[in-house]
Amino acid sequence: MIDVVVFDLDGVIIDSEQLWDEVREGLARERGGRWSEQAQAAMMGMSSTEWSRYMHEVVGLPEPPEEINREVVRRMLERYSEHLPLIDGAVDAVKRLAAHLPLGLASSSNRELIDHVLELSGLASYFKVTVSSEEVERGKPAPDVYLEAARRLGVEPSRSVAIEDSASGIRSAHAAGMHVVAIPNRAFPPPADVLALASVVLESIKELDPDVVRGVERLSTPSSG
Repeated sequence: MIDVVVFDLDGVIIDSEQLWDEVREGLARERGGRWSEQAQAAMMGMSSTEWSRYMHEVVGLPEPPEEINREVVRRMLERYSEHLPLIDGAVDAVKRLAAHLPLGLASSSNRELIDHVLELSGLASYFKVTVSSEEVERGKPAPDVYLEAARRLGVEPSRSVAIEDSASGIRSAHAAGMHVVAIPNRAFPPPADVLALASVVLESIKELDPDVVRGVERLSTPSSG
């Protein structure tokens, strides 16, 4: 039996990867950093501690990582307040599943951003627990954020389904021992070998419903490592 569903945020509920890219690239160019096409892909899934260090050490921003983090989050909050880029069908999908199972959220976003998005979208009350990668030792693709979500929900990871879009997120949930429903990110699609880790691959979050979750256990036995 599947006891809970744990959603990712960026790329699953909100179409924010391009926004992250714009904000971090804009800051890098303002501050004389060395931006490259690889930078955004490299930072996908990193915790705020990890990507702010990356921007300092690799992209070359002179400010300390803590200051870089604060400024990027400030700009992201502003952009979300102007326009929240909800993925079409995501709100309905969350509500459909919440009517049947407890929900958690495991995100690489900062705590402030998670809370802001869920408040603006009206989804805050649908999630029993939310976890930011800031609150665990390692960001995705390490399993830490999903393991912590399962711990807070009081369930075994093997009785959980994760909803993910990115290569690092799929690896993270799979490494935690969860079943994975993948909805591939169109801008940054996971490679075939990573998609193969998922129990189910959907074209759109509009296809996500309780029947998909119930069918996951029949289709795959997740790895514990």
